[in-house]
Amino acid sequence: MPRRRIGFWYRFAAVLCKPPLVVLIKRDWRGMENIPAEGGFITAVNHNSHVDPFAYAHYQYNTGRVPRFLAKAGLFRKGFVGAAMRGTGQIPVYRESTDALSAFRAAIDAVERGECVAFYPEGTLTRDPDGWPMTGKTGAARVALQTQCPVIPVAQWGANELLPPYAKKPNLLPRKTHHVLAGPPVDLSDFYDREMSPDLLKEATEVIMAAVTALLEEIRGEKAPETPYDPRQVRIEQRRRTAAQDEAQEKAQAQARAHAQARTHARGTAQVQAQREEGQGT
Repeated sequence: MPRRRIGFWYRFAAVLCKPPLVVLIKRDWRGMENIPAEGGFITAVNHNSHVDPFAYAHYQYNTGRVPRFLAKAGLFRKGFVGAAMRGTGQIPVYRESTDALSAFRAAIDAVERGECVAFYPEGTLTRDPDGWPMTGKTGAARVALQTQCPVIPVAQWGANELLPPYAKKPNLLPRKTHHVLAGPPVDLSDFYDREMSPDLLKEATEVIMAAVTALLEEIRGEKAPETPYDPRQVRIEQRRRTAAQDEAQEKAQAQARAHAQARTHARGTAQVQAQREEGQGT
């Protein structure tokens, strides 16, 4: 299927965004030969800065295959922002859908039209203390298995040094380098023609995230943790610790109340005994 033309709105966005990106960051971009020249495909990209969607879009814009990012459907209904989102071909995600596959129907349709759909499988900025990719959500795997399209893993590093995760002020000097490395398609053929169960999607997602992490290891020249940071497990552990602390606090309070009651009882007993002794003395 022929690829879609870039179009006015994407070119307009490039005119606005490219100059400051060129000024602010140097570029070390590799792996463009792995971006398919034709047909629909998915890119799975790690996310470590609020700046990296713009920096990564610049990288892929230069390949001639512009990315179509997923965004909340509500953004497409708001004035200039909505017009820009629609004009640049971004993809609405209908999170209110009770059917997981229907929630990504627009992404599936885009791939089948020959588009590139860019996924941030982590779903948010990484919370790993050292910036490594976290465990991924299953949306990218779901669309990939439904369409059997190529999945291109992409790792990036450097935008996070310009604007670290959750930071409010950029670190402009010295000038940072944005490293991007796109790898060959992830082999998901073992998952084709199998029932799309939660376990299957989780396993396919782990394969995708492992490919992204391996590319980031190459960029950074170091090994990632053996076990990816899992926000869900961290929240469970935090709740467990909070519950244990609350239980310990309640136990301590109960013991304090018991000790107070025992002291009160002891004082009452002592007073009664003193009164008896006084009465016997008289």
